[in-house]
Amino acid sequence: MNIKLIYSLMKADIDLIEKELESAVKSISPVLEEASVHLLQAGGKRIRPVLLLLGAKFGEYDIHRVKFAAAALELIHMASLVHDDVIDDAVIRRGQHTVKAEWDNRIAMYTGDFIFAAALECMTKVEDREAHRILSHTMTELCIGEIVQIQDKYRFEQNLRDYLRRIKRKTAILIAASCQLGAIAAGAPAQIHQKLYEFGYNVGMSFQITDDILDFTASEKDLGKPAGGDLLQGNITLPVLYAMENEDLKERITAVHAHTDRQDINQIIHLLKQSDAIERSHELSRRYLDRALAIMEELPPGRHRNSLRDIAYFIGRRKY
Repeated sequence: MNIKLIYSLMKADIDLIEKELESAVKSISPVLEEASVHLLQAGGKRIRPVLLLLGAKFGEYDIHRVKFAAAALELIHMASLVHDDVIDDAVIRRGQHTVKAEWDNRIAMYTGDFIFAAALECMTKVEDREAHRILSHTMTELCIGEIVQIQDKYRFEQNLRDYLRRIKRKTAILIAASCQLGAIAAGAPAQIHQKLYEFGYNVGMSFQITDDILDFTASEKDLGKPAGGDLLQGNITLPVLYAMENEDLKERITAVHAHTDRQDINQIIHLLKQSDAIERSHELSRRYLDRALAIMEELPPGRHRNSLRDIAYFIGRRKY
């Protein structure tokens, strides 16, 4: 089953989650609501809600019960994007102006806080203490990840362990929680939702590594922003770490700063793509994907497990 068919079969339930998201960001403050809707309408693949719904299929599936957890996870993801764009001084995301570019940094920060609060309100409709504990832990780790990303900007001497720990907090743990919370909200046994967490964690690691590769290999049209943006913003990703093993490339890369000329960034991208950095990054992404697929085999067989497999392949092998 391909990814488009999975989304097509789940369209009615995804539409209910979209309505829940729209309802969650309504506010008596016109600015907060307008800024939140601006972000909501930018779209996205809604990977986290879809994974949550599939996780729920391993329990007693009821969309009217699990939709609140799905909306909460997506709102947390959205809030983190608003904050990231302020930290990175990003103007474009998904081909449109960011909240901070459309309004300003203060409005963006309060919008992110408002969306976080909306996520918590959604979760009050999920009556499970374990689900709330997992969500709280996930939000804590996500916030730590944001702080660490700020501290690591332009820190070119960081190592692979630093990078992996950062992307775990920034990306993998939220995807892992999405898989797990769906199963918990649907009353699935503990051994099932724990396996789903492990599956989601490895999928999330593969997802972020692939994202970091695409920042160098995809077109500006596909990315919705200029290529090499992470490096220009001082975010040291896996391809950069591997590329810096070449002394000539390291000298060029460590000279990058916030006002580096676009032509210089393009030259670094060209040289990085000629090195083995991209292929080595793909290899590590594949290793996480293989782990996810091995864990998935321990879940009960059926269509839902097959859908998880297809989404994992999509995430790990996507071109943009």
